[in-house]
Amino acid sequence: MKNDRGAAIVEFAIVLPLLIILVFGIIEFALILYDKAVITNASREGARAGIVMANPRITEGDISGIASSYCNHLISLKGAPAPIITVDGAGGSFPDNLTVTVRYDYGFLVIPKFVTALASIDPIPLSATTVMRME
Repeated sequence: MKNDRGAAIVEFAIVLPLLIILVFGIIEFALILYDKAVITNASREGARAGIVMANPRITEGDISGIASSYCNHLISLKGAPAPIITVDGAGGSFPDNLTVTVRYDYGFLVIPKFVTALASIDPIPLSATTVMRME
């Protein structure tokens, strides 16, 4: 019919912003989950390096360096600050525990520019803690 011309374009123009927000939301939350996995593995790698029997035991700085080097895999295009790594119990002996905590603030890449209500939650604090017993 003649009166229906252009209806599809109008409907597409109405749906397009929602579709864009949905697609970028999926991308953003996938990046958050990826970065959470990276800091979890970084804390695990640091703790594992710190509990292994060595003479002399590696220092707190060495453990932080190992975890920090693993954090090079983080994805952040916004120039987020470096992760904060804390080590508790370094240099202990069996059966002491070693705790490595990695904290990272994930800054959204795109979403707060589209949905201003989400701007108040930028950045999202992520944290991972690993506790292992000394060998």
